[in-house]
Amino acid sequence: MHIAIIADDDKKELMAQFCIAYCGILSRHHLCATQITGKYIMEATGLDIELLMAGRSGGGEQILSRVSYNEIDLVFYFRSTEPNDEPGVTELNLLRLCDVHNIPVATNIATAEVLVLALDRGELDWRELVNPTSGRAGDATI
Repeated sequence: MHIAIIADDDKKELMAQFCIAYCGILSRHHLCATQITGKYIMEATGLDIELLMAGRSGGGEQILSRVSYNEIDLVFYFRSTEPNDEPGVTELNLLRLCDVHNIPVATNIATAEVLVLALDRGELDWRELVNPTSGRAGDATI
């Protein structure tokens, strides 16, 4: 499976803790992340993560592009919960396109834990029918 990981600044630590807890499951899949989040997770876990551009430099758009081509099977996007942090156009488009392509997306740790455990049990294998490249866990090209 191809998994995209994004975390707003105030959620990077939580995302790293989540990835530490589920490192064994995540290590069996192709991971991509925005640059700062990805580096943060790699340092904490040793996971192999394809680093995209930083979120503010276009990393969110890179993930959005992959989602729009249905090349991502699962998205972990821990969003800021601060009252004055309104989602931008990229974030709203990401969530909309996940809905369009039936891509499971978690925006908080509770949903992320449900999805990562479902992933481990094989309950998301239906995505391989929708995205045939997702069956190649070792394939780093998208």
